[in-house]
Amino acid sequence: MTRRSITDDEGVSNLLQYVYISGVLIVLLVITMFAVNAAFMEGPANKLKYHAYVDIGNGLSTRIVDVYMIAPDNGTIATEFDIPDDVAEQDYMVELDGSGGDQVVAIYRDDIRSSISIAGIGVTMGVTGNTTSGGINRIVYNSSGV
Repeated sequence: MTRRSITDDEGVSNLLQYVYISGVLIVLLVITMFAVNAAFMEGPANKLKYHAYVDIGNGLSTRIVDVYMIAPDNGTIATEFDIPDDVAEQDYMVELDGSGGDQVVAIYRDDIRSSISIAGIGVTMGVTGNTTSGGINRIVYNSSGV
């Protein structure tokens, strides 16, 4: 039986081989984690946010039309309501825009945006304003336009 002696060069070579292979595998793991996050987590979360914004916009549009339907000829009417404080654990903005001939409730955060037309009142009544998702929100109608 012959005995083989291990030299210092072979020990360093084995160590470097282990470090190189481990480094390549860690880089591949990191790339895979980013790809999985984008494909399986961000995509469905963004779809959830968009559909939640559509539902919230439809609810706001309905509330605005309801206030319009019972608005007095002379006087003021106000209503308070609550919308969800967050969607997918993030707050959002709500803007009411009556410019451009179409009255729109726009709900957005970052690059996800939902625009819902305010059906039923057309351009007969100007609707403007904005709010955030937190707290109690108000719709106010004043016949004098103030």
